Amino acid sequence: MKKTDRQAAIDQLINQYPIATQEELMAKLKAEGIAATQATISRDIREMQIVKTPDEHGQARYSIFKASGKNEQDRLFESLHDVVTGVDRVEFMNIIHTLPSNGNLLAAIIDDLKMPEVSGTLAGHDTIFVVSPSVEIAKELHALIISHVANEDEL
Repeated sequence: MKKTDRQAAIDQLINQYPIATQEELMAKLKAEGIAATQATISRDIREMQIVKTPDEHGQARYSIFKASGKNEQDRLFESLHDVVTGVDRVEFMNIIHTLPSNGNLLAAIIDDLKMPEVSGTLAGHDTIFVVSPSVEIAKELHALIISHVANEDEL
């Protein structure tokens, strides 16, 4: 099967079913007669910018990250304000704590901006590790993040 056909099937499945894991996605693909390895599914998820977001019941599920018409930097600042609950800096890393189920989405926004202050991110359910090229740059990024967080005084 061609990659474009498989990815179209993935798009359709994650919009049709509440899929939250690669295993669930692989099972749904198999039920549709599409065989794919875990490595292939993982690559598709990355290429298609699939992130976990909470559904209407608060359960995590895959969805495709879609950039809005907003300036991506404005989207970042709005998301920092809305979902960040705390920020810590350790040497050249910033650890961003978010509301549950918002880590992956916020990390996707940060990654898409391709900021020079960010060498890479590692995201989980409610925590993001942001690696910067140096301690000084991490300090600058920390100040930027703090300036856009809702309850700045509590951090």
